[in-house]
Amino acid sequence: QVQLVESGGGLVQPGGSLRLSCAASGSIFSINVMAWYRQAPGKQRELAAAITSGGRINYADSVKGRFTISRDNAKNTVYLQMNSLKPEDTAVYYCHALSGVGISWGQGTQVTVSP
Repeated sequence: QVQLVESGGGLVQPGGSLRLSCAASGSIFSINVMAWYRQAPGKQRELAAAITSGGRINYADSVKGRFTISRDNAKNTVYLQMNSLKPEDTAVYYCHALSGVGISWGQGTQVTVSP
């Protein structure tokens, strides 16, 4: 079992920046992929960014050039640096891990982009 705890959400003005963190614990040795998903009100949950244990990275087209995903293996933490935020980035952001023991989700952290 892998436990995930997110932090770093909040309210920011358009054009601003936030950094989300996701700390993993438990069976972390078996994690293959860590990712950030987001779900806006009335919409389906969608992938924002993902990073594999080998460092391969994938971004949704809507965040390319603005968001950066990274991981600190020593701290068992994955980050999402979000720059040039737009109102349409407003959503609950969820940390996700795919490991040898299954799929794990964090509790989510709210990001609101508003003047």
